[in-house]
Amino acid sequence: MSRDPHTFAESTLPFLLDEAEPVPLPSGTTPSYIADHRKRLRLRFTEGGAAAMPDYEMLELVLFRAIPRRDVKPLARALMDRFGDFNRVLTAPAERLRDVPGVGEAVITELKIVEASAHRMARARVLEQNVVSSWDALLDYCHTTMAHRETEQFRVLYLDRKNVVIADEEQARGTVDHVPVYPREVAKRALELNASALILVHNHPSGDPTPSQGDIAMTDQINAACQALGLTLHDHLIIGKSRELSFRSEGYL
Repeated sequence: MSRDPHTFAESTLPFLLDEAEPVPLPSGTTPSYIADHRKRLRLRFTEGGAAAMPDYEMLELVLFRAIPRRDVKPLARALMDRFGDFNRVLTAPAERLRDVPGVGEAVITELKIVEASAHRMARARVLEQNVVSSWDALLDYCHTTMAHRETEQFRVLYLDRKNVVIADEEQARGTVDHVPVYPREVAKRALELNASALILVHNHPSGDPTPSQGDIAMTDQINAACQALGLTLHDHLIIGKSRELSFRSEGYL
């Protein structure tokens, strides 16, 4: 049976497989241009790092493991065309990734492993750290985990008396322009954790971090609940695609 040269076939090969030496197809050997291309990309990454590579080539490196015996450049280009950039490909929901021809469970798994790794590394720089001395790391973490999401997410960072982050918890997920938040639940959780202060964070999928009237009203309600319980609301950050807005800096708190 003939095979479309542009069809991508996934494999159940072990994760430890070194794809610098692609596995031969049952009908013959892997074309040398594929092996050579993969070696060249790996060498450029090793010698020059990620800064030396455009987004679609970084994506190819990730796809190598999921599809070890095919040219993955067309798939990398298709994903970039669909979602816009490397970050948005990694953070795209699985159901939307499946809509791209050639994407199956192996590809989705590899993308989500990279996404989870980035989140975990950024989170490690924030947890159990003083937010005053690690504010830039906090902003990096918020952008890494939230800036490219397609729906709104609301998170709360709970702090102790020394302003050290003791918990980072997702409170709710919503739609493209709304997320339900319950001030009593936020304050109640702070008491359960024996927190002294908190920072609110949510994203705007539109990319514009300008607060809505609903954002302002919700923040005022949470602030009132915190004051009644002797808690401090340090800030509310709204994360856009390329910048964030601080309620404290803008005078809303």
